[in-house]
Amino acid sequence: MPKEINKLIIYTDGGSKGNPGPSAIGVAINDKQYSERIGVKTNNEAEYEAVIFALKKAKSLFGKKIVKEAEVEIRSDSELLIRQLSGEYKILDEKIQPLFLKVWNLKIDFGKVKFTAIPREKNKQADKLVNEALDSQTRAQTLF
Repeated sequence: MPKEINKLIIYTDGGSKGNPGPSAIGVAINDKQYSERIGVKTNNEAEYEAVIFALKKAKSLFGKKIVKEAEVEIRSDSELLIRQLSGEYKILDEKIQPLFLKVWNLKIDFGKVKFTAIPREKNKQADKLVNEALDSQTRAQTLF
């Protein structure tokens, strides 16, 4: 674990089979990868849950002191998520508002957090993690 981080780039993705439906998140932080099923959610809720997970995980991996000094860039292929978190779009969905507040409160512990929209092709690893988690959920459900 580095003693000092100038910039940390995190890739996030969230998805659901159905909207709402079984959902999962995928997060890539440096060489570490995380995926998790998160129950029945909408696609937008899953995208937010991925960012919340990413910020919490970065803080636990590197510690509060290091992340307070770091610039963190969250990259996602969800243009809606990025524009909402950047303050360009209002959040009208009542289910998203508390998730937005969670992200906002988590940002306080970081030096700087930037949200960047990237094309889906540049977010393949996080997308793959989401799909692996969703596929494992589907397989588990069909066994019984």
